Amino acid sequence: MTDAITHRKTLGQKDMVLFTVSAILLLDTLAAAASVGASAITWWLLLGIIFLAPFALICAEMGCAYPEQGGIYAWVRDAFGRRWASRATWGYWVNTAVWVPAIYILFAGIYKQLFDPDLSLVGQITIGIVLTWVAVAVNVITLNVGKWIPNLGAILKVVIFVAIVIGGFLYTQNHGMANPLTFETLKPDWGSSLQYIPAIIYGMLGFELVSAGSDEMKNPARDVPRSIFISAIVIIALYVLGTTAVLAAIPSADINLVEGLMDTLNLFFGGSDTGKLFALTLGVAALFTFFSNGVTWAMGCNRAAAEAANEGELPRFFGIESKTRGTPVGAAILMGIVSTLTLSLYGFMAGSNEDLFWSLFAFSAVIFLLPYQGMLLAFVKMRITDPEHPRPYKIPGGLLTARILAYTCMAVLALSIVLFVYTPGEGIQWPVLIGVIVTLAIGEMVIRSAEGHRVNSNPLSHEAA
Repeated sequence: MTDAITHRKTLGQKDMVLFTVSAILLLDTLAAAASVGASAITWWLLLGIIFLAPFALICAEMGCAYPEQGGIYAWVRDAFGRRWASRATWGYWVNTAVWVPAIYILFAGIYKQLFDPDLSLVGQITIGIVLTWVAVAVNVITLNVGKWIPNLGAILKVVIFVAIVIGGFLYTQNHGMANPLTFETLKPDWGSSLQYIPAIIYGMLGFELVSAGSDEMKNPARDVPRSIFISAIVIIALYVLGTTAVLAAIPSADINLVEGLMDTLNLFFGGSDTGKLFALTLGVAALFTFFSNGVTWAMGCNRAAAEAANEGELPRFFGIESKTRGTPVGAAILMGIVSTLTLSLYGFMAGSNEDLFWSLFAFSAVIFLLPYQGMLLAFVKMRITDPEHPRPYKIPGGLLTARILAYTCMAVLALSIVLFVYTPGEGIQWPVLIGVIVTLAIGEMVIRSAEGHRVNSNPLSHEAA
């Protein structure tokens, strides 16, 4: 998933490109994408054209047009009112509370490969719970940690991607491709591999984050579309090359969603003692990127939830902040509780770390994708109801083009949601569906209970010490 926003008073084009790449590029997407097979390469390119490009442009226009509000929550609020904004806030927050356990199960699976091959699933769940509360502590202790954890994590991600790409090229020189790239294999597969197509879409989301900081940009009208265009090319290139590298090493049917990364690194570099040490180093670096992803997403979402609570959109407990540090104590603690319960509940139902990772990933992804439908509808509505509003960058082609792009993105997101819940050849994924329904129902209760209290933006009187 994405890294937290680095706060800057001025953002130039280079800053925006680096941030967007680091926010969207996800290591955990590689194995899921490669599981599709060689056709994943075609899917990356096809979905890049029909989804990533229009979605990025929509984010660019909204971020430039409404820089003071900046962000998916405010856009939905301005277009459809406070209650729908509350639902978007809840979806973002609870998605993170469920996604963090998924990423930490990935952490535990790689830790098992590197240091403890006999580690049981219970042991991996325990590691996930411990990391969850470490992330809570980081959220509560200081805000300054956000200045180095996401930055270092982003650098390490790019280093690992580049290493995988180079390793894949060198591997094919001696061993050939484990998955041949031919016209037949590259054709989009409409069979059971569709299960993992949503993971590709998931890896394309996040352009709205940089657009939300438009009021801090030097020249948003010029730099937002340029930076998004450049970063989109870099992101697609690294995803395509990285996926190709994984497919070079491991037959798609044998790719493990949790352990596929280390399997690939060991095949590429594990032929000598020096190579094994290099693969181990990259594996440890990957562990840090997973930890930093969880921490930084939690930091961003917990602050958003705290602000929503202070405006009466979520219950008061979400808004409890540290009096001395200003950190979101209440939201962080609630996230730790939800993450722990989720790990424990799904852990009892899962047969392996791979099953557990995918169930948590799919469940959280559905919750994550829903607010984007609201954002895209808000884009269309604001074009209709607020046509004279200054738009430093505006997608050319008029309202018709805007609608076509928005509705195309919505259709792709809807298909992704369906495929997360229903797997071709297997049927409905009941743990995912039940989890989504229960989460949305709880969200409605939480929102309704909060609607009775509307407080101003001042800190809560019952702040934590």
